[in-house]
Amino acid sequence: MSSERIVYPFAAIVGQAELKLALLLNAINPQIGGLLIRGPKGTGKSTSVRALADLLPEIAVVKDCKFNCNPVDPTNMCFDCLSTYQQGKLLPIEKRKMKVITLPIGATEDRVIGSLDIERAIKVGVRALEPGILAAANQNILYIDEVNLLPDHITDIILDVAASGWNIVERESISVGHPSRFILIGTMNPEEGELRPQLLDRFSLHISIKELLNENQRVDIVKNNLWFGEAPLEFIKNFTTEQKSLQQRIVNARENLNEITISDRILEIIAHACIELNVDGHRPDIVTARAAKTLTAFKEKREVSGDTLLQVAKMAIGFRTRRSGFEEPATSDEVDDTFKKTISFFDLKQ
Repeated sequence: MSSERIVYPFAAIVGQAELKLALLLNAINPQIGGLLIRGPKGTGKSTSVRALADLLPEIAVVKDCKFNCNPVDPTNMCFDCLSTYQQGKLLPIEKRKMKVITLPIGATEDRVIGSLDIERAIKVGVRALEPGILAAANQNILYIDEVNLLPDHITDIILDVAASGWNIVERESISVGHPSRFILIGTMNPEEGELRPQLLDRFSLHISIKELLNENQRVDIVKNNLWFGEAPLEFIKNFTTEQKSLQQRIVNARENLNEITISDRILEIIAHACIELNVDGHRPDIVTARAAKTLTAFKEKREVSGDTLLQVAKMAIGFRTRRSGFEEPATSDEVDDTFKKTISFFDLKQ
C-alpha cells in the first residue's frame, strides 16, 4: 500500500477483465507502448489506473537526480548521470514506489517538457533545464485523462517522447535532453469527441469498456465502495493476499519475459491477419507479438499459443487506421474472426 495516499486495491476491482489485463500487460512490459481506454464516465477507468501503480514493485532511481534516472541502465540516464557512470563511479540509489503522474488538461508546453534557461544551459548543460511533467514521468505511469481534449501539439509531443524514451528541449539552437520512459495510459469518453486517427494509432493497445450490466457485479461494486469509504484500511487488508499474489506474478513475468519463445508460425499468423485486415504500417504486428509474449509470461507459460494470440489481438489491432484512414477501423468481432480463420488456415497447412 502506498505511503502517500490510500488507494483502492487493484484486486478489488469488479469485472472489466479486459481493462485489468491490458493494464497488467503494460506494467509487465512497458515496451508494449501504452494503452488507450475508451468508455463513459463512472466505469472505473481512473480508479483502475491509480490502483495499478500501488500494485507495482518499487523502482530504483538516482538519488537527488531531478530526472528519475535509472542508476544501473545507461540508456535511461541524463548526461550528468551517464558521465558519472562512465567514469566508473557508483551512483547513489534510492528506492521509490511508482507514481501516477497526471497530465492536467490545461498544461502548457513548458509545463510538459520543462523550461530552459539559455544562458545557464551554455555553461552547465542539462542542469539548466527546469524539469516538467515528462521528467517526473520517467520510470512511472503517465496518465492522461480525457486525452481527446488535449491540444494536438501537446499530444504529439507526448507520443513522440513515448516512442523515443527521450525528451529533447530546444531553444535558440540550444538543445538538452533527459530520459523519459513511462507507461502511457490515456482515457477518453467518445461522446466528448474522438482522437485524430494518426494519434489514435500511436497508442499500442486499445480497449473499449461499458457499464456492467450483470446485477451481481453491480451489487458487488456498491458493497465494495461503501466498505472502502467507511473502513478503507480494513477493506485494503481484506485484499492483501490477492494483491501480493498479483505483485509476485508481475515480478515473475518480468523476469521470464525474455525467455518466452514465439514461433515463426505465430509470427506468420500475425502478419497474414494484419494483411487481411488492411491495417496500416508494421506497428500492429509488433505490438501484437509483444503483447502475446507478455501475456504468455503472465500465464507462466513458455511459448506463445494461438489462444493467447486471440486474447491480445483485439486490443492490439482494434481502432487502428486502415488504408491510410480511408477505411473504418476493424471491429473487435472482425479482428477475432480474422485471427481465428488465419489460425485454422495455418493449422490445416501443417
